[in-house]
This record gives sequence, C-alpha cells and structure tokens, in this order.
Amino acid sequence: MPDPRKILVIQTASIGDVILATPLVESLALSYPQARIDFLLKKGTESLMENHPLIQKIWIWDKKKSKTRNLFRIMRSVRKEKFDMVINAQRFFSSGLITACSNAGIRSGFDKNPLSFLFTHRSRHNIGQKDIHEIDRNLSLISGIVGKTQRIVRLYPSKGDFMKVDRYKSSPYICIAPASLWYTKQYPEERWVELISGINAVDVIYLIGSKSDHELCERIIHKSDRGAIYNLAGDLSFLESAALMKNARMNFVNDSAPMHLASAVNAPVTTIFCSTVTDFGFGPLSVDSAVVETHENLPCRPCGLHGYNKCPEKHFKCATTIDNHELLKRS
Repeated sequence: MPDPRKILVIQTASIGDVILATPLVESLALSYPQARIDFLLKKGTESLMENHPLIQKIWIWDKKKSKTRNLFRIMRSVRKEKFDMVINAQRFFSSGLITACSNAGIRSGFDKNPLSFLFTHRSRHNIGQKDIHEIDRNLSLISGIVGKTQRIVRLYPSKGDFMKVDRYKSSPYICIAPASLWYTKQYPEERWVELISGINAVDVIYLIGSKSDHELCERIIHKSDRGAIYNLAGDLSFLESAALMKNARMNFVNDSAPMHLASAVNAPVTTIFCSTVTDFGFGPLSVDSAVVETHENLPCRPCGLHGYNKCPEKHFKCATTIDNHELLKRS
C-alpha cells in the first residue's frame, strides 16, 4: 500500500503504558514524515502528550463517565476519520473494537487482544522474556511495517514547564516519589524516612507525586525531622514533574509512573522493585539508571504483574529486606 496519510496509535491504559508507547510515535514519524499521527488515550493522561511535536491530535476516551457510550462515540469518530493505519498497543476488547471497526488498511495489535483475528497484523505479547522490555513488545507491532524503529521513550516538557520548576533548582536536589497505586509496589513509609535521614544534608529533597500522595509525603516529612525537604505532591503536572526530575542529582522512585517519567526525559533514576521484577519488562530506561531490590530468595516473589493492596504472605519481605545502603550509594 502507499505511504499512510493518517495514523492512529492507541494506548488507553495507565500513565506508564502511555509513555512506553511513545517509541511507536517516534518510529512512525521517522518512516512516514509526511503522515499525520494521532494518539488515542484515556481521560486523565492527555496532558502527557501536550507539546508533542509529532502528534497532531489527541483523542480522549472518558472511561469514568458513560464509558460504553463514549467508547462507541470514539469508535464511530475513528471510523469516520478514515485512518490508513491503526496501531493498537493495548490488549483489551475495547481497544480491539476501535481497531477492528476503524476500517484502516493496516490494523496492528497484539495476539492477546480478543478481536485480534480482525487485525491485519498481529504480534505476540509475552511477559517474562528476559531482556525484552515493553517498548520492544510495542515496537514489534510495526517491525514488519516500517523500515527502522526508534527504541526511545520521549516526552516533551515545554519551556513553560521548565520555567515553572526553575525556582526549585537553585541548589543541588534529589526527587523522591514515594507512592504507588499498589501497596506491594510501594517502598514502606518508614524505609523512606530511613533513606532520607542518610542523604547528604546539602541536598534539597523534593517529594513529588499526585494530589492523593500529599498526605503520605507530609507524614514522611514529619517523621524525617530534616531540613530542606519539601512536599510538591499535587503541585506539579506530569510534564512539570518530568522537567524537575530531569535536572535532579538523583530520582528515587518505585516501580510506578514516576520511573517512566524519568525515562522519558533521560533523568537519573534509581528504582525500587518490591513485589515486581524487571523481567516483566517495565524497568527504567534512562542512561543513568539502577534497580535496587531484595537479595533474599523469596519463593513468593514476584506475586503478580501489578501488585496487591496488601502482601498475600503478610510479611512484605520483598520490601523490608531491601538494603537502604544500596540506595544511599546512588544519592
């Protein structure tokens, strides 16, 4: 078929998933510089793609309000747009329905999607293959379509985003994102306090995260009894957070969205893996990156791909046996 004029990339999952789909945009733009590239994501993550120079239009699916009605509205609009190529990086029925009904000449997705039999191109999505990252799985969706792929995650904070956080950069600083959506992926509160107490006093510490993380950050500050530590949770957008992380001496994060924000601006990052493991393919991608995890051979680890609201074994040793000295070596 001739070079596509209109391309749609679909990823309506979480913040990290959207970030890890950006190599698709970079690679498609490299192969088809004249094509219009759009991105479909869920409401709440759209600000990630603000200022993205390669994306023409952001399509937003509101999943929280009238989810099904909005799905069919999006589906009809996508079909009406007459895309030449739809690349679906998600494995669920809803995204498969949008892809299958798009009527695009190329409809690529993962074989685990229930509607993959209606795609023109299918790729395997196997979790747990050593040295295979999620971005490699995503790029396999276009490996037989484009000539060359770009193995890089990238977001584009604006000049305004950097200006917003410039005031926090007058002294050397470290960013810590202590929260996670999942309890078993989150380093315990008291261990963060212990880590903070060992960080050089000349460094300013910024605690970052969402508005819902503000209370956790306040407790950590109160318990740490340290000067020059500030709670920015809920004060910064995704891209402002990335702009702050970019120039930090180090960023300490869980296996969660802030890790991917750091990767997307190639910021130095140290990721703590508790119940999950890097073999799932979601590790940090910055040039200066490290993973710190327990050295104990725990038969219960990993206990799941995403984590749980409490430790299934009731001991949480995957977190409590991590050596903070290893983290301090990265501070």
